[in-house]
Amino acid sequence: MNREHEARSHTSLEDKHGNEAAESAKGKQNTAYWDVRALVQEQDEAEEGQELFPVSGVKKGSTAREAALVDLKAAAACLRQGEIIAFPTETVYGLGADARSTEAVEAVFAAKGRPSDNPLIVHIAHRDQLDDLVTEVNAAAEALMAAFWPGPLTLVLPVRPGAVSPRVTAGLDTVAVRMPDHPVALPLIAAAACPVAAPSANRSGRPSPTLAAHVREDLDGRIGGIVDGGPTGVGVESTVVQAGDDGTVTILRPGGITAEQLSAVAARVATDPALLAEGSGGDSTSPAPRSPGMKYTHYAPAGALCVVEGPPAAVAAWISAALAEAAQRGERTAVLAFAEHAEQYRADAVFSLGDASELQEAARRLYAALRSCDEQGATYIVAEACSREGLGAAVMNRLLKAAGNQLIQVD
Repeated sequence: MNREHEARSHTSLEDKHGNEAAESAKGKQNTAYWDVRALVQEQDEAEEGQELFPVSGVKKGSTAREAALVDLKAAAACLRQGEIIAFPTETVYGLGADARSTEAVEAVFAAKGRPSDNPLIVHIAHRDQLDDLVTEVNAAAEALMAAFWPGPLTLVLPVRPGAVSPRVTAGLDTVAVRMPDHPVALPLIAAAACPVAAPSANRSGRPSPTLAAHVREDLDGRIGGIVDGGPTGVGVESTVVQAGDDGTVTILRPGGITAEQLSAVAARVATDPALLAEGSGGDSTSPAPRSPGMKYTHYAPAGALCVVEGPPAAVAAWISAALAEAAQRGERTAVLAFAEHAEQYRADAVFSLGDASELQEAARRLYAALRSCDEQGATYIVAEACSREGLGAAVMNRLLKAAGNQLIQVD
């Protein structure tokens, strides 16, 4: 790989795509486009602790801000009218629909090609909306909400009969609910005045979108509109948990809130056995999942992907040998590696996930890297494993789902 290609491959993936998001989304027909990035920029520049702006009754501001508010109101009106739209959260872009409308929710499943037994997460903007959705919130769940809402934590709670479409719960007696922490998502949901069911805004099985351009790639012409709020922050989906009456919090899907953070609030933290089982990614005959992300292969690039775990030197040796063999077979190769090791690999594309000790960056870059593998036409992809502590649990969960649980252990 020449130096120019190598440098280009190692650049930030947000930088690579961020400036193209608006034009690429605008360039397609049949799907409306609303640019509200000015609101995100304003929030970023606000003093820490400043309250989120309301959708109505705002003070006059910049022309870009006023235009963004008009766009946000238009997107909210579409949700109220039963349209499905993509919007940014602090985790990934979601594909939203009025959770009470079976017709709207079915449109989400159709646009994504999502299995019907995969439940959806319902997004709310205010705590009082929760009372209309669930029959009970125990003390453990209340403590989690106090600590982590708004934020990337989803709670599975007993659903109030008739509160949401049965398609949202996939026939379960529970509903997954979260309050996103994002300066576009919260006012959008509030203005729509309805609970918003929103899985990730991608075709089912594809890497989740962290840019509006990713949504366009998968769903242009299939949905009513795209709200562009720029790149998302966390980069992996919310943590999904169920809180027991005894205070035990069970992780159903790792995500933006770590087990260590949960342990600071919960009496005990457990992991659902389904997360520990390998080889269940594509079993369509297994029971309906209690949470999104517990069943089926997700986040997958088009090329074959495997994850390699072990001591760094052994991992590097295995990957280098495998890449050489793949190249001899005529494969187009790609590597997802950490910054400490990325320079040593020779492949058609090498994508840095950032420093191995700073897994927040890996979480932010992961899905864009998987999508870039497709852009490069990679047919053989190898990824370095990372620590499973902290946010690493979510990164490894997504990598293994993307790889169909193809994990290579070396020593």
